[in-house]
Amino acid sequence: MRLALFDLDHTLLPIDSADTWSYFVVRKGGLDPDAYGARIQEFAHTYHAGTFDVEGYVRFQMELLALFPRAMLDAWQRQFVDEHVRPHIRSEALALVDSHRRRGDELALVTGTNAYVVTPIAREFGIEHVLAVQPEMSGDQFTGGYVGTHTYQDGKVRKVGEWLASRGRTWDDTITICYGDSINDLPLLERATHPVVTNGDARLIG
Repeated sequence: MRLALFDLDHTLLPIDSADTWSYFVVRKGGLDPDAYGARIQEFAHTYHAGTFDVEGYVRFQMELLALFPRAMLDAWQRQFVDEHVRPHIRSEALALVDSHRRRGDELALVTGTNAYVVTPIAREFGIEHVLAVQPEMSGDQFTGGYVGTHTYQDGKVRKVGEWLASRGRTWDDTITICYGDSINDLPLLERATHPVVTNGDARLIG
């Protein structure tokens, strides 16, 4: 089996979908823009500095979802994709994904952004499988927690390994082509059969 693995932010999309979504929810939900904006910026700073608090960031993202009813979030999600995602989808990125589809490769999005945000984005690219942080649900409401493995750094490798195992496959019997841009993608790039750096950040290509 051939498996094409795509990071999302600054790989397929030229934006950070998680931060863009966070600012969008803060605005739509009438939350304090200064307080929440400061937290978002601090996480972004530590991400690029290599001191990123993965668990703290995932909790922040999950708690933001838990503040609002699911039906309201679903309406916002559609608006978010229309206004903040589609305008940034580039023909080159669509062509890259399509080139793997035409070869018969399995396609998977592997991203630290949570699955609620990225699943509709994956559909825009025609990517069937989403390997991402999975928000925990209780009935129709997000709880503020998450289930399973997070998808940052080594977590991406674990998540892909778990997904392969669920299909009766392993890393060793799968040809993997991985696209990533960040030092945080390095564990997955190193594990892939064919790593491809796209728009690499300074620490990844330095």
